[in-house]
Amino acid sequence: MQRNGGGVGVGGQPWMFRRVRLTWLSFMLFFILVFFPLIAHYYLTTIDEAGDRDKHIFGPRPGGELCEAKHVQDLCRIRESVSEELLQLEAKRQELNGEIARLNLRIEACKRSIDSAKQDLLQLKNVISQTEHSYKELMAQNQPKLSLPVRLLPDKEDPGLPPPKSPRSCRLRSCFDYARCPLTSGFPVYVYDTDSYPWGSYIDPLVKQAFVASVKSNIYVTNNPNIACLYLVLVGELQESPSFPLPSPSELEKQLKTLPYWRSDGHNHVLVQLSRKSMTQNFLYNVSTGRAAVAQSTFLEQQYREGFDLVVSPLVHALSEPNFLEVPPQVPVKRKYLFTFQGERVESLRSSLQEAPPQSFEEEMEGDPPADYDDRIIGTLKAVQDSHLDQVLVEFTCKNPRPSLPTEWALCGEREDRLEVLKASTFALVIAAGDGQLVASAGFGMRLFEALEVGAIPVVLGDHSRLPYHQFIRWSEAAILVPKPRVTELHFLLRSLSDNDMLAMRRQGRFLWETYFSTSENVLNTILASIRTSIQVPAAPIKEEPVHEIPHKAGKLAGTDANLADNGDLDLGPVETEPPYASPRFLRNFTYTAADTYRSWNRAPGPFHLFPHTPLDPVLPSEAKFLGSGTGFRPIGGGTGGSGKEFQAALGGNVPREQFTVVMLTYEREEVLMNSLERLNGLPYLNKVVVVWNSPKPPSDDLLWPDIGLPIVVVRTEKNSLNNRFLPWDAVETEAILSIDDDAHLRHDEIMFGFRVWREARDRIVGFPGRYHAWDVNHQSWLYNSNYSCELSMVLTGAAFFHKYYAYLYSYVMPQAIRDMVDEYINCEDIAMNFLVSHITRKPPIKVTSRWTFRCPGCPQALSHDDSHFHERHKCINFFVKVYGYMPLLYTQFRVDSVLFKTRLPHDKTKCFKFI
Repeated sequence: MQRNGGGVGVGGQPWMFRRVRLTWLSFMLFFILVFFPLIAHYYLTTIDEAGDRDKHIFGPRPGGELCEAKHVQDLCRIRESVSEELLQLEAKRQELNGEIARLNLRIEACKRSIDSAKQDLLQLKNVISQTEHSYKELMAQNQPKLSLPVRLLPDKEDPGLPPPKSPRSCRLRSCFDYARCPLTSGFPVYVYDTDSYPWGSYIDPLVKQAFVASVKSNIYVTNNPNIACLYLVLVGELQESPSFPLPSPSELEKQLKTLPYWRSDGHNHVLVQLSRKSMTQNFLYNVSTGRAAVAQSTFLEQQYREGFDLVVSPLVHALSEPNFLEVPPQVPVKRKYLFTFQGERVESLRSSLQEAPPQSFEEEMEGDPPADYDDRIIGTLKAVQDSHLDQVLVEFTCKNPRPSLPTEWALCGEREDRLEVLKASTFALVIAAGDGQLVASAGFGMRLFEALEVGAIPVVLGDHSRLPYHQFIRWSEAAILVPKPRVTELHFLLRSLSDNDMLAMRRQGRFLWETYFSTSENVLNTILASIRTSIQVPAAPIKEEPVHEIPHKAGKLAGTDANLADNGDLDLGPVETEPPYASPRFLRNFTYTAADTYRSWNRAPGPFHLFPHTPLDPVLPSEAKFLGSGTGFRPIGGGTGGSGKEFQAALGGNVPREQFTVVMLTYEREEVLMNSLERLNGLPYLNKVVVVWNSPKPPSDDLLWPDIGLPIVVVRTEKNSLNNRFLPWDAVETEAILSIDDDAHLRHDEIMFGFRVWREARDRIVGFPGRYHAWDVNHQSWLYNSNYSCELSMVLTGAAFFHKYYAYLYSYVMPQAIRDMVDEYINCEDIAMNFLVSHITRKPPIKVTSRWTFRCPGCPQALSHDDSHFHERHKCINFFVKVYGYMPLLYTQFRVDSVLFKTRLPHDKTKCFKFI
C-alpha cells in the first residue's frame, strides 16, 4: 500500500512538469507563426523606406531587379504580355460596343426608310394602275377593239346579184359575191368531184389524176360547200373519141347549170381547163358561163374578160416532178446561140370552112386575115442568120410539126429535142399568133414554159398576147417584150444587154417557172392565189412545227460566271424581265394584201431569187408569224412591233425590248449540254432556250437541268436529223434565233455584240465561225475551205443569229433534195442555210469576231472531226450549186469587232480586218 502511495506522490511531479512544457511550446509556436511575419514585414518595409528609394529589396521595383533569375524574367514577360492583351481586348470591346450602337441607329434609320419606300411604291403602283386604266379608256374611246366578225353566209338558194349588161362585161365588182368571202374567212374552196358531172369521163386521165392529187394537198380546200368562198370545176383538157363525141356548147351550158351549187348564174365558180398539148380546143368558146370565171391557156379577145378570167400556164409536168439536176446552170451567161427559133406557121383555114355565121372557135378566128408581120419576121431573122454577126438558129419549117391552132407557130419535133436546142440558147424567140384576136394559146404558153425551164431568156414578139397571170407577174423582169413592128431592131436590142442584166432576167425566169408553173400543185396554188389576191383575202398562215416537250427536272440555281456576264457597254436598252406585251391583233395583216400585192408576186427581199416573196409582218415576238404571197402563206393575227430594214421600213434598233431565242442541238452529250446551259445564266435579252433533243434515247431520269431563271424547252424529234435545227418551232416566239452547238463556248459580251449587229442587219446570218468556198481548177468543181483567211463566204450556224423567217423557208420552201442530202450525209445543214440566205438576199453573211475559245476544250469529239467530214462538204457544195443553178455564195472581207484592241490576234492575221 505504501509502495503505491509513494509512487503516486513521486510520480505526480514529472507529470506537471511535462504539462507546463507543452503549454510553453504551444505559446512559442503561436508567437512565431503570427507575430514574426508581421514584425518581419514591418521591418523590411521600414528598411525600404529608410534606404535608397531607387533600391527596393522586397517591394515592387521598376527596374526588374527582382527578376534577375531567368525563370523569374520569363514569368514577368508573360505577365506583361497578358496585361497588354487584356488592355487591347478592353479597348476593342469598347470600340465594338460603340460600333454596335451606331449600327443599331442605322438599322432603325433603314427601317424607317423602308417603310417610307413601301409607302411610295404603293402610291406609284396606284398611279400606274390609274394611268393604265385611263389609257385603256382613251383607247376604247378613240379606237374600237377589233375582233373577228360573225360570218353571215347568204342563203343557199340566194337569187344572186343584179345581172350585168352582158356576159362579156363581167368583172369582180359585178359578178363576184364578196359576201361569201369575208376577210377572215380563210378563203375556203370547194372542189367538185370530176366524176359527178357528165363530161368528167372525157377529161384526160393524167390531168384528172394530177388535179385530184393537187387538191388533196391544198390547204384551202374544204369539204363543206355551204361555207365555201370559191367553187372549182375542172372542165378539161378533154379527150374526144369516135364513140363518145364531146357535148355541144348548148349541151355543156345546160350541164353547168345542173351543178349543185351553180345557183342560176354560177357566181363564185371558176372553170379550170388545164392544157397538156400544144393544140387544145377552146372548149368553153360560145358557152355562156354566166358569172363563173374561166381559167385556161387559150383565149380569143372577144372571149377574154380582163380582170376576171385567168390566163394559166400549160400543165407540162402533170404527175412528174422536174429534175433539178437536169436543168442547165445559169452560168455562163452567154451560150452557143444568141437566139433560136424553131417553128412552122399554120396557114388560115378559111378555104376549108363554109361561109356561114361564126359557130366554132376556128371559124371565129377567120374573121380577120393575119397581118403581114409574120413575113417581115421571117425575112429579118433569116437576114440576121445569114449575116454571121452572131451565131443564131432559126428554122421556119419542121419535119414533124406539132398540131397547133390556126395562125400561130407550130412547135417542131419532140420536147426533148427542143429542150436541147434551148439549153444552148441565150435567148428564145416566142412569136405570137398572126391573128390579133388570139390573145393566148397553149402553144404560145408551151414555148414560154420550155424557155424558162432551161434558162433561155424569152423574147416575146407581139404585144397583143396575154402572158400567164399577167395581172400579177411583172414579166418585163424575166422576158423581153417586143412589138412585132420592132423586129428589125431585135438584133441590136439583144446585143445591147449586159451580162448582169441577162443573168438577173434568167434568175427571175427560173423563179417564176419553179414557183408558179413547174408542177400541177404549183399551177393550182397559183390559180387560187390569183383569185384570193384579187379579192384581197389574206393567205392562210403557214404551219409551225409543234413542240412535243420532254419533261425534265430543274436542279439547283445555276451560278453566274463574272467573266461571262461582263457585258461592258453593250446594253441595247431596257431588259425585258416580264412576258412580251400583248399585241393588238388584226391591225397590220390586211393592209399588206392591198398595199404590197403587186410587188410581192415578183420580188424577193433581194433582187431575184428562187422562192416567192415572203415579207414578215411587223409583229411583236409573241405573235411573230410567217407571211407569204403568191403561192405562199401569211398569218391571220399579228401586231405592231418592228422587224427590220429588209422586211419593213424600221431598223431593228428601234425595238428596244426585243429578245432572242437560243436553239441548241444536242445528241447524247448530257454533261456537255448541262455545262452549256449553265453558261447561259444571266444572259440579257434571252427569251428562252429550246433544246432540240436529236437522240432517240430520252434524257436520263436522274438528270438535273440547271435553273437559269428562264424556260428551257426540251423538244422531242421524230428522227435524228440535222434539219431539225432549222424547224420553225412554235415555242420560238422571237424573230431572232441564236443557233448554237452544245459544245460552243461564247462569252456573254460576245453574244450581246452579235445580237446588236444582227439587229442592224436582220436579213443576214450574223455569227462567229467563218468559212469560204473556192474553185478547184484541176477538178473543175467547188471546194469547202475552213482555213483562216481574210475572205469568207459562209458563217457556220453552230454559233450564229438568223431570222425565224429563214426557218420557214428552209423547212417548207427550199427544195426537198437539199434536205434529203443533209439527212443522207448527216452533214452540210449549215452550208444549206448559207446558200439559202445568200440566194434570197444576194448579200454575204457577217462575221462577228470572237475573242476567246469557240469550241469546248475537252468535250467529246463531234461529227466534224471525222476524216470524211470535209469530203462530204465538198460534195454538198457542188450538189447545191446544181440545184440552184449557180453559186449563190458571195465573198466578203468585212468583219465586225467591238473592241479590236482587246482581241488576241496572231501577228499575221491583223491585215484581215477592215474598218468602216
